[in-house]
Amino acid sequence: MMDAKRYAPATQRNREPILEVLQKYLSPQGNILEIASGTGEHAVFFASRFPDCQWYPSDRDAELRASIIDWSKECPADNLHSPLEIDASTDNWSIETADITINAIVNINMIHISPYSACEGLMAGAGRILPTDGILYLYGPYKREGKHTSSSNEAFDKSLRDQNSQWGVRQLEDVIAVAEANNLALKQVIAMPANNLSVVFSKK
Repeated sequence: MMDAKRYAPATQRNREPILEVLQKYLSPQGNILEIASGTGEHAVFFASRFPDCQWYPSDRDAELRASIIDWSKECPADNLHSPLEIDASTDNWSIETADITINAIVNINMIHISPYSACEGLMAGAGRILPTDGILYLYGPYKREGKHTSSSNEAFDKSLRDQNSQWGVRQLEDVIAVAEANNLALKQVIAMPANNLSVVFSKK
């Protein structure tokens, strides 16, 4: 059988700094939904670091869900679930029919590599399913006050838009406004390596 695993080199660089933030803001117990898990490398890494949590990866792409499955076979964890098919831009996620409480949502490097409707859908979904004080964690590059935070982010933004006109580095203030409109309060913005940000919200 062919190996379906895919590789995202940035995962090796950013997973430890992200873990430090997650350990600060996520409860050591509970149910964590990862939206747009991509290759699955983050899922297998974080699930093993939160052994008393249940980690639910997801992705809209069938090939990426296959990658998540193969990564979970290589790095098994009892608390890592099979990937769910979730498109963040839709107004009804499959996990909403399950009889579980999602205590936190983790979303890494999605908002800039998807149409803005995915960002809007993510905020709406978090507003729907998170309990009071539930956490939404975002990671990625952002513009602030209309400006890129580095020349490398500006070049990255151009390359994204050249690939797809609906992609691009988002304005942080716009993302915060969408979150606020969905009953999510900004808790913290944390500078991360490689000119990225961790952005943490909590459900009001």
